[in-house]
Amino acid sequence: MSLYKRGDLWWVKLYRDGIPIYKSTKKTDRREAQRLHDIWAGELRQDTFVANADRVRYEELVEDLIRHYQNTEGRKLVEVNTRLKHLNPFFRGTRAARIDVSLVSKYVEQRKAKGAANGTINRELGLLTRLFTLALENRQLTQVPVVRKLKEPPPRQGFFEHTQFEAVRRLLPLDLQVAVTVAYTLGWRTQSEVLTLRHHCLDLEAETLRLDPGTTKNDDGRLVYLTPELKTLLSTQSERVKALERKLKRIIPWLFPHLPGAHISRRLVGTQRKDFRKAWATACKQAGVAGAIRHDFRRTAVRNMVNGGVPERVAMKITGHRTRSVFDRYHIVSPADLKEASRKMAAR
Repeated sequence: MSLYKRGDLWWVKLYRDGIPIYKSTKKTDRREAQRLHDIWAGELRQDTFVANADRVRYEELVEDLIRHYQNTEGRKLVEVNTRLKHLNPFFRGTRAARIDVSLVSKYVEQRKAKGAANGTINRELGLLTRLFTLALENRQLTQVPVVRKLKEPPPRQGFFEHTQFEAVRRLLPLDLQVAVTVAYTLGWRTQSEVLTLRHHCLDLEAETLRLDPGTTKNDDGRLVYLTPELKTLLSTQSERVKALERKLKRIIPWLFPHLPGAHISRRLVGTQRKDFRKAWATACKQAGVAGAIRHDFRRTAVRNMVNGGVPERVAMKITGHRTRSVFDRYHIVSPADLKEASRKMAAR
């Protein structure tokens, strides 16, 4: 290894496996250059030296990250791309070594100015951190920048009492009444798990409903046995779809397709229903529970199962919760539960 001057700048000549590596210190002062020389020499001895770490750009790290998830399927690319949609415009063209606490703080300020919630920003910062840790593993960089997460509000505590659920359900179209009953009973995610159900997932003879592997958030499949109410409702829904198939003279794979209606375009009839936000918001407002969200069904289902005596490990299997910590977060205690506990204590 040697230190030499080229123009006004000091350069270092290093050897790895007998092959010379030339690297600029970008310093005009010899003592500062010597300090970098000693650092790089130490990294070379520990086999952690990266010759071109200061040239790697953000876009290169993104390409490697996407390739990593494509190969490992450790996270759905839809989720990754949703977060990159906000990260890319800000960091694109930036050298990775220049992304530090200050630049990350500016990103956070920009996202806050656009109305992004702290939790949303934290998920994006988590992906940014993964971007750098992967680059460190691939020996593209020598360090990961400090990324400070924001304080998030406590988890939402909303859930549905049965009377509230009934009030909202009766105001929805018949097919959506079935969809929300599945979500309310089983704790399945309405948009990504209930509405995506295909006809083959329902077996009325075996009285089962399943989610195929790869169709859930954690990619695990699920199989549940139907309650009498769900069996009746899903049987009726299945007949609706079959009647529509006969009318359109084609196969409809979805269990909850768009059905003919006053506000449904003819071209949508028979296609997959992907959401029903407007119908939901209207029903909630008319039922006197404006602002209620469908994700509250997951908390409600967990609470109802546990209070009904279903073993927690079985309830976790039905709802699709992998970890006990997340399951516990969804097990909400309501004022009615507390009153019942008081009644039981008084009875003793």
